[in-house]
Amino acid sequence: MQASHRPARVKQQRPSRTQQRYEQRADPPDFDEDHLELTLAQTDSTRRFPLILTLDTNGIPHRWINWQHAVWYYAKNRVAWETGSEAFTVSGGRCRHTGETSRITAASIIAIKGKAMAIKGFNQVPPLNNRELFHRDRHVCGYCGGLFSHFKLTRDHIIPYSRGGHDTWMNVVTACRGCNEKKGSRLPEEARMELIYAPYVPNRAEFLILANRRILADQMEFLKQHVAANSRVHLA
Repeated sequence: MQASHRPARVKQQRPSRTQQRYEQRADPPDFDEDHLELTLAQTDSTRRFPLILTLDTNGIPHRWINWQHAVWYYAKNRVAWETGSEAFTVSGGRCRHTGETSRITAASIIAIKGKAMAIKGFNQVPPLNNRELFHRDRHVCGYCGGLFSHFKLTRDHIIPYSRGGHDTWMNVVTACRGCNEKKGSRLPEEARMELIYAPYVPNRAEFLILANRRILADQMEFLKQHVAANSRVHLA
């Protein structure tokens, strides 16, 4: 397999209000699955397209993938079923026998065949980082209730490290810099700073919402069905 094919050129089309189709064109001398994998690996246009939501065959959310990866699943016949109101179409090379251009149309939400991908734990604790923490708490300081930009917020440990606290979802809240400095290494009650909301651990569906900045409307609607009723995601 040669690695000398020119990069694909991408063109965006909008055929209707309810469906977006993204078309990628390449003109290699031949087309097969190996060539498709090579073309996708060489294409650097992931940021120009929304991420695709993958599920297991039971409809449990698993992870975000880029459109190249989604097309690979289609080419390998690994897609069990699909849903969502948006889609993209990828055009590959021309078949030397028929002269036809091969095309794959993928949906914004796809279920992947095989062992249940989410079996490792739909309820597995997701990794903790500031971006998802601030989104969980809606950018609201847990002590003063003020709404702040990302750059004016910090991660506050309810029970400080120096007091035996741990860096876990249940021991951290979003805090503005002023409140964080005021609290210092004290417990909230010692600093007379009452928490205005309780911390909680996001499930996988909520974490997927928190982790993606460009969620499509149909993906958001699907994921919210798997989020706990008391989640602050419903406040968005």
